[in-house]
Amino acid sequence: MNRFNKPVPRLKPLPPAPGLDDVFSRFNCVGAIIPNAILIMQRRPKILRAYVQMMGAVSDPETSEVDIGFKRLIAHVASRAAGCRYCMSHTAALALGSGIDDAKLEAVWEYRTSPLYTEAERIALDMALAAGVVPNAVTDEMFAKLREHWSDGQIVEIVAMISLFGFLNRWNDTFATPLEDEALAIGQKYLAPHGWGAGKH
Repeated sequence: MNRFNKPVPRLKPLPPAPGLDDVFSRFNCVGAIIPNAILIMQRRPKILRAYVQMMGAVSDPETSEVDIGFKRLIAHVASRAAGCRYCMSHTAALALGSGIDDAKLEAVWEYRTSPLYTEAERIALDMALAAGVVPNAVTDEMFAKLREHWSDGQIVEIVAMISLFGFLNRWNDTFATPLEDEALAIGQKYLAPHGWGAGKH
């Protein structure tokens, strides 16, 4: 059975609404499509605009002290912990679009032992896994290790990315947001062979 098939959405994505072109133009990570998550969210434009503002602040490459591609991998691993296939597929696409190469994305499944990952990156991804589950599994020891490699400002960026996708993981699993064809193809290539996220959207 294909674990990355499209679920039946609990609310259907709507066609792009007039007056939100400035918002929709921000979404071009997977073949310049507007994600179905956004086409559901547009029913409340204020919520959509607030989300886009938060996303822009967390992902801003000009002010970030954490590599934007690696931040996408953080979101990817946190989404894996939550079991959200929709976000896993999109964060894989975002990582590739932000300069992460195929080999490093493939190796994210073995980040603890892969030579493509530094010790600092491994600890940050451990944090993403622990913070992405419910109840939160981050420990004082884990946080202390994080501070050995990352500044306080960088840690804020890392946790902000995890938290932003905590919102998106719950959003997409609750609405059963269907994967777009482009994102589905990425999920089938990078995620399905590893069996992650079975039973989720």
